[in-house]
Amino acid sequence: MNAVIEQMLNHRSIRKYKDRDVPRDLLERILEAGTMASSSGNMQAYSIIVTRERAVREALFEPHFQQSMVLDAPVLLTFCADFNRMRKWLEISNAPENFGNLMSFMIAAIDAILVSQNVALAAESEGLGVCYMGTTLANCEKIAAILKCPGHVVPVVGFSLGYPDEQPEVRKRLPLKGLVHEETYKEYEPQEIQSIYSERETLGWNRYMSIPELKSMVFKVGAENLAQIYTKVKYTKESHIEYSETVKRCLEKQGFLHQS
Repeated sequence: MNAVIEQMLNHRSIRKYKDRDVPRDLLERILEAGTMASSSGNMQAYSIIVTRERAVREALFEPHFQQSMVLDAPVLLTFCADFNRMRKWLEISNAPENFGNLMSFMIAAIDAILVSQNVALAAESEGLGVCYMGTTLANCEKIAAILKCPGHVVPVVGFSLGYPDEQPEVRKRLPLKGLVHEETYKEYEPQEIQSIYSERETLGWNRYMSIPELKSMVFKVGAENLAQIYTKVKYTKESHIEYSETVKRCLEKQGFLHQS
């Protein structure tokens, strides 16, 4: 099998890391490979913040929901939507500044996400492990403050990085038949939905039942299936409304909801 594809098929999230630093030259090589990701107009409207210092990681621990890898991994990478740099270049070049709006944020966010995946693949090819943290966007306002992000810079996605100290099983994904549409979007029939999610229902439920803390949370809210776990435990309506307000507030504060 093609080595790159084989690596991608064996991706797993690593939450436990060895007490071993990531050499600076290796990290720079990985980051440089990441920056070759596709970019809208080749603007590269993103910035990558490398966090190694313990004190900064401790400050990030709470807004990252006290996830252990924030402290245990030797490196945290935060990928930010960034039009600050571009806007400064436009200013000194006497060019119009058109990037203080929602569309600009979306362009920059996509750039940041693309480069993050490139960096993750490069890191894994060098024997490192990563764990993406959705808390980066959910708590972007607090994280932006800790990382001293100026206007027009918003943390979008981030992950821990280091040498793995665990080898978890590869978690199955939904089958292609449930994800890929030929020519145009094909709406799903109820029986198709059941078929697409049947294996996920079993494997996901068993996983939650195998971890005492997660099992306790499931029983506490009275969840009876995996779908209810997603919406009663992991991604509640209340939490998504709260995070939505956080993101909107951060975009406003950082200048991405203006018309300039």
